[in-house]
Amino acid sequence: MQTKEKAKRHATFVISLFFSGLGIAFTKAGGLGVSPVSSLANVLSIKIPALTMGTWLILTNLLMLLCQIAILRKKFKPYQFLQVPLAAVFGYFTDIGMMITSLIEVDSYYMQLAMSVIGAAVLGFGISLAVIANVMMSSGEALVKVFGDTLKKEFGMVKIVFDICYVAASAIISMLLFGGEIHGIREGTLIVALTTGIFVKFFTAVLTKPITKIISSKKR
Repeated sequence: MQTKEKAKRHATFVISLFFSGLGIAFTKAGGLGVSPVSSLANVLSIKIPALTMGTWLILTNLLMLLCQIAILRKKFKPYQFLQVPLAAVFGYFTDIGMMITSLIEVDSYYMQLAMSVIGAAVLGFGISLAVIANVMMSSGEALVKVFGDTLKKEFGMVKIVFDICYVAASAIISMLLFGGEIHGIREGTLIVALTTGIFVKFFTAVLTKPITKIISSKKR
């Protein structure tokens, strides 16, 4: 792969982080719950609002990085520490998204539902760009891959189990923090979980050919 193509792929990936963060911000603003892998950060941001949603996403992503190190040990490669700046950029973009979505008036339950669906669509768009760029993985996806490789199981199946377990753990932490009550995990979490993959599949199918054409270093 030529340097120019690498630069374009990384630029596409950075753009994907912006849209992924914006998608999370839409779901957060809707108040019905965020994506499964962001659920713990959402719970913690409600309990301790002094830290932004983006900051909590950075911290929870670093936690997932530590889990990778604990599982892989000597097999953990130094380049995987790139997940640290990746998490920081993602958190920063999420906070920018929060500022943008704060301008939207969410005054009804139907508007909350709409924010969840729009958030899932924007998040799906961002993830599809990351898939097309094909240069790095987020801490959550990297941890799923570690589990899959360790257990010798297919990525998609491990991802489903991971999301379920992560949301369950977030719900338990919420009950511990809020005296038995669950905050930050609602029907919106289910909506995002069920629809994001559909949006990813759609956008990937539509965008792969034109974007690959733009970033490819091969002469046409």
